[in-house]
Amino acid sequence: MSDWLLDSNVLVYAYDVHEPEKQARAVEVLDRLQPTRQGRLSTQVLGEFYRVATGKLPSPLDPPEAAARVERLARTWHVLSITPQVAVEAASGAARLQLPYWDAQLWATAKLNQIPGVLSEDFEDGRVLEGVTFRNPFAPAFALADLGPV
Repeated sequence: MSDWLLDSNVLVYAYDVHEPEKQARAVEVLDRLQPTRQGRLSTQVLGEFYRVATGKLPSPLDPPEAAARVERLARTWHVLSITPQVAVEAASGAARLQLPYWDAQLWATAKLNQIPGVLSEDFEDGRVLEGVTFRNPFAPAFALADLGPV
């Protein structure tokens, strides 16, 4: 697989010092995907990152620092917009695939932008939904080589 859409949990764990194993894995994944331009973010993911990083982490980032991180992510990653078509596909997919709406929106973003894979801990590892494969980068069976060639 060549391109991956990252869920916000991958970004958040990169800053979560209370989860050292997940933090190390998230940093490895980001370091692997960013230079090769194989990773994608969405405007949804940037917003979720800010919300979680400033309010739900045990040691939250202060708002100016989190805002600076969002700006840096937006400058260094290819960011996909949430369009009306994505919202419509997500609503349809939420009902059809029995997904929570925000998970369906992540799936719809990948599907409509022809991104074959999503990295998230929120889906069953290896699950395929209408051509989009979900991998959990924090699962014991996951290897960085699963992201494809460097």
